[in-house]
Amino acid sequence: MATTMQNPLMQTIEALAKEKGIEPDTIVTAIEDAVLTASRKYYKTNENLKTRFNPETGQVDLFAIKQIVTEVTNEATEISLSEAQTLYGEEAEVDMEIEFPKRTDVLGRIAAQTAKQVIFQKVREAERENIFAEYNERVGEVVNATVKRFENGDLVVEIGRVEAALPRKEQSRAESYTPGERIRAVIKGVNRGAKGPQIVLSRTDPALLIKLFEQEVPEIYDGTVMIRGAVREAGDRAKVAVYSRERDVDPVGACVGMKGTRVQAIIRELRGEKIDIVEWSDDPILFVTNGLSPAKVQRVTIVDDKERVMEVVVEDKQLSLAIGKKGQNVRLAAKLTGWRIDIKSEEDKRREVEAQFGALDLGEGAADAEGEPAGEPDASAQALADASADVSAEAQSTETDAAAPVDEGGAAPAEPGHTGAKD
Repeated sequence: MATTMQNPLMQTIEALAKEKGIEPDTIVTAIEDAVLTASRKYYKTNENLKTRFNPETGQVDLFAIKQIVTEVTNEATEISLSEAQTLYGEEAEVDMEIEFPKRTDVLGRIAAQTAKQVIFQKVREAERENIFAEYNERVGEVVNATVKRFENGDLVVEIGRVEAALPRKEQSRAESYTPGERIRAVIKGVNRGAKGPQIVLSRTDPALLIKLFEQEVPEIYDGTVMIRGAVREAGDRAKVAVYSRERDVDPVGACVGMKGTRVQAIIRELRGEKIDIVEWSDDPILFVTNGLSPAKVQRVTIVDDKERVMEVVVEDKQLSLAIGKKGQNVRLAAKLTGWRIDIKSEEDKRREVEAQFGALDLGEGAADAEGEPAGEPDASAQALADASADVSAEAQSTETDAAAPVDEGGAAPAEPGHTGAKD
């Protein structure tokens, strides 16, 4: 091992491997392939050539491989059994392979240049493959990046020793950046390209919001509180549904923190984006009610369970708050809950009910106008007639009472069988 470390070439290989983030064996293999390619160009034979790196000397040994056969048909790749036994004794057997050393010091400048190009290409390919494998496993992870430059609206940032892209569509419209500024973003994907793997970052993905909560809230990190959903309109507003596995832990309070310290740290990171933290529930009515926060809901009705449609009624003064700016609040609530939400004010709902009753009355009147057999009224019509008769009788009685004379004391005459005195 000491000899290996003293070898200048091995020291160079290890330094290059550390710089590129690849294994030293990858570079050794690249050197062997480079010398093999250069040797084939120089010797221009059909021999089965093979190279082997010697870590002690730092040299790449070149061999021509020949197989032992009983009858030679190709002298470039085969050797007779008798000739092999003459060279190596009785140990030589049929189908064994013999290595014949060949000189590499005669390859020349052109061959060396070819070897150099092959080495660089192999190392570059290994480096790109290593970067792709590393960051492909880290998709969804939040990383720290430094802004380097702008390219047609896209942002080129640096993650350690690797460059990544923050496309314009993945940037929050409420944010602006300057070269040298440090930002946090989530790795959205890794694409293979002609110039190597391209790492795509995002500042608008809900995964960034979830990861920030995991970093700021210990209860989420240890699994006591779970995030069951998160939706965003980057730069404006976000909604997060949380759920506690323990009854004694308030999920919303844990995320907000003492005097809002935890959620305020996330809001600062997202440059002032408003965040609504609501409690998740497996009851869809309760979940939708919570999801429309900060608006207060009067009642919720499931209109179509299969199509997942709900009707929500709120107070007149709460309607604009429930809908939000340009429909933002109800739109985010619908995305978070997975239900289509139809919001109405109490006044709108009252008018709708009155219109329905009015249409019903008109329908019944039309049915009566069409005519039914006289003397055979249906049960509802008979009940309506009885009710009308009762009302008429009560009205007549009221009129009679009103017409009765009042005595001098200001009291009406007592009815037969009753006295004016209190019982």
